[in-house]
Amino acid sequence: MSIQVQQLTKKYGSQIAVNELSFETQTAEIVGFLGPNGAGKSTTMKMLTCYLPPTEGTASVCGYDIVKNPLEVRQHIGYLPEHNPLYVDMYVQEYLLFAARLHKVAQPQQRVVAMIELTGLQNEQHKKITALSKGYRQRVGIAQAMIHNPQVLILDEPTAGLDPNQLAEIRQVIKTLGSEKTVLLSTHIMQEVQTLCDRILIINKGNLIANDTAQQLQQKTQHAFVISIELAQKIEPNRLKTIQHLENVHDLGNGQYQITATKDIRADLFQFAVQNQLTLLGMSQDKNNLEEVFRQLTAAGRG
Repeated sequence: MSIQVQQLTKKYGSQIAVNELSFETQTAEIVGFLGPNGAGKSTTMKMLTCYLPPTEGTASVCGYDIVKNPLEVRQHIGYLPEHNPLYVDMYVQEYLLFAARLHKVAQPQQRVVAMIELTGLQNEQHKKITALSKGYRQRVGIAQAMIHNPQVLILDEPTAGLDPNQLAEIRQVIKTLGSEKTVLLSTHIMQEVQTLCDRILIINKGNLIANDTAQQLQQKTQHAFVISIELAQKIEPNRLKTIQHLENVHDLGNGQYQITATKDIRADLFQFAVQNQLTLLGMSQDKNNLEEVFRQLTAAGRG
């Protein structure tokens, strides 16, 4: 396991920021780390990267304990905090070479060239960091986090505030890294999670409340079946209510209807169309999107 967390807890006096958190990650896996603001995500990441000591519990990275072996843990982790700290008066290439030498990289110049290519910084490498856009600063941050070729990459809100083009580019970099590294990714962008993450961890008020794939979480939180149909002919919505297990029909206009049922009634809807000589142009089952899943799972913890 790249990361193993067992009963990890962080307290500030009587306030519990992280409460007995336990999870594991595998190599070549991108894990989404989600939760509302103040849920304990950044605190957990800071403990895993040895910036904060835990109050209770244990965690290890690549077999090294975060309390007993903090130097070894740091050697195996690349970390991009939410507020990307850079020496903005340095040139990009100069800064990355400085970071490589801090990590005692064997061939620092060659490694800098490789990271500049990986993160698409070729045209920016001779500029001062202060002259870069936020998107390129994020690339510099990721290049710095990867400069020593760590096995685990921890990214806290790496795409916050980026424009759509920058989002797509940074996501592609993360996806490339996740093909051979473990990536723990904190974000509030559900589309990003859906696109990138192999598995999702959700915490709320310091407690782990979900650990599964996006598809499984969507299925588990689907309490009703929502089915959309399109007919060539408009009909009175109440006619559909004769179908067993159907709860509600919403007329969307132009022969389109959204139906809520207590079970999957697509076969019954097809049979209804045949029996009533209706032309069925389309039918699909609508699943909870990830944003709705997130709201459902975290709503209980709001106080």
